[in-house]
Amino acid sequence: MRDYLKFYINGAWVDPVTPKTLDVINPATEAVAGRISMGSAADVDKAVKAARVAFETWSQSSVEERIALFERLIEEYKKRYADMAAAITEEMGAPAVLSQKAQAAMGIGHLQSALGVLKNYHFTEPRGTTIPDRGGQAGHRTPRRSPSRYGHRGPAARAARKGQPDLAATAAR
Repeated sequence: MRDYLKFYINGAWVDPVTPKTLDVINPATEAVAGRISMGSAADVDKAVKAARVAFETWSQSSVEERIALFERLIEEYKKRYADMAAAITEEMGAPAVLSQKAQAAMGIGHLQSALGVLKNYHFTEPRGTTIPDRGGQAGHRTPRRSPSRYGHRGPAARAARKGQPDLAATAAR
């Protein structure tokens, strides 16, 4: 059984402000696969405050620094690929072959796609005497589960697909 009872905020694993857990049920076996912490408004406020502080330095990072980060993310994902596929099977009830060949693969595919775009995208475009900045920021919510028949919408793919454009493009210089 997997327990994910802490949140990663401001570079550290921290306990929730108001502890409240939820059992994660494997829909294939109906067994408890793990427990997760349910975030409160105070946890969200804490995370948003930390993100605003981090944005000040992240927004000044270079494209090269972001490329290096994506390359490290991809290498770490590759190292933990089997763990990702096993978690998808256990938490979503997906067949192991689908988790291994499709759902876990989509997460790394999205990261690799973002890296390719980051390497080739022109973040600034001269227009006369001005250079518009195409960077920005956004927030995303990722549901904890999606139906296993939608491999391209699984949790690994969704998290990678939603988060990586923000990491790559947020006011890149």
